[in-house]
Formats: sequence, structure tokens, C-alpha cells
Amino acid sequence: MASSSSLTISPRKLHSDLYSFSHQQDSTTPLVINVLASLIERNMARTKRIVKNCSMSLSKAISTNIFDCREIPDLSIQSYLERIFRYTKAGSSVYVVAYVYIDRFCQINPGFRINARNVHRLLITTIMVASKYVEDLNYRNSYFGRVGGLTTIELNKLELEFLFMMGFKLHVNVSVFESYCCHLEREVGIGGGYHIEKTLRCAEEIKARHRKEIRGYTQIPRVML
Repeated sequence: MASSSSLTISPRKLHSDLYSFSHQQDSTTPLVINVLASLIERNMARTKRIVKNCSMSLSKAISTNIFDCREIPDLSIQSYLERIFRYTKAGSSVYVVAYVYIDRFCQINPGFRINARNVHRLLITTIMVASKYVEDLNYRNSYFGRVGGLTTIELNKLELEFLFMMGFKLHVNVSVFESYCCHLEREVGIGGGYHIEKTLRCAEEIKARHRKEIRGYTQIPRVML
């Protein structure tokens, strides 16, 4: 994976860009993506330290799972999340719920560790499932697969495996959602004034997005995981 040190977002930097996101067609990447990328990168750094101190057998157990890519993608977490946002225009709420799912997944499966080999497939799977939970209308799995660099069969398999490993515990109540929003907001900096958008977007906007799906599908640069 390409080095992401230049993409690590500090609270001070985010503080200077608090209100940049809007739902306009030409909107820039929402800040929640920057914060999520930073959190996951730190989690992966902790995983590296854990694996380094573990026995070889434990290290192999941690790295062997269905989300592993054949090779480590040369695509940073930040760039991958920006790609997903660019072609799906999923609202900020989707990324918050995806973060809830990732955290919940790791708690339910304590032997699982996020690393450079599995993070991309985990992200596209959780974001797709979160989008189905949050949004009224969604792209097909085949479209998410094209965006994420997977075949439809591969993504279908990942989704099914994820659901069973989660025990189908996908409900996110208001209090849990708010607590994760607050956690992400604290990453920006205390008193920064950044508030993650917490409302679902208009269904008509999503419908308009779907009408452009076929045309947009052919314009997506291909990546493979």
C-alpha cells in the first residue's frame, strides 16, 4: 500500500476546513472520510505492533480471513474512500454507520485485525451494507463491486460472510449513532465546531443518482483488489 503519511489528518488541519462539505453535485469530499481514514490508519499501526510482538502462528491466524486481497493494493485508505464517495455520493451518515459496523465486527470477532491486506475489502463491504441500512434506494452490488475493484460474485460472498460473522446485528439506534458521531467529531478537535451531517438525504436526490447509474458505470476507472 502506498504511504499515507502525507494524508494523515490532524485536528488542527480539519479545524480549518470545518464547513467545506455540502450535498451539491460538485461538493468536495466530506470531512468524515478524512477522519475515518485517519482512525483506521492508527488502528492498523496498532495491529502492526501487536503482530510484531506475537508468535508466528498467531500472526498467520490474524492475517488469514476472507477479506484478504490477493496482493496488498497500492491504494491508500484515503484514496480508496474518496473513490467510493466520488462514484456513490453516499451521505456522511453512511460512513458513520460503516464505522459502527467495523468497530462492532472487531468486537464480535476478537481474532480479526485490520491490516493492509484486508482493509479495502472490509471498507467496501461495510460501506455497501451501511448504505443499504441508511438509504432508501441504493446501487446494485454489481455497481459497488465495480467501484470497489471486485467482481459481483466476490462482493456477494463478502457481504454474506460479513452478515453471518456479525450475527446479523446491523441495527444502529439513535444513541449509538450519536455516540459515534461525537467520537468522530472529537477527532477533529475539542470545540472545533465540526458537526457530522446526521440526516438522510432526500429520496428524490437518490433517485436522480440512480438514473445516472448506467452512464456513470462505464466511466469508472478500473481497480482490482
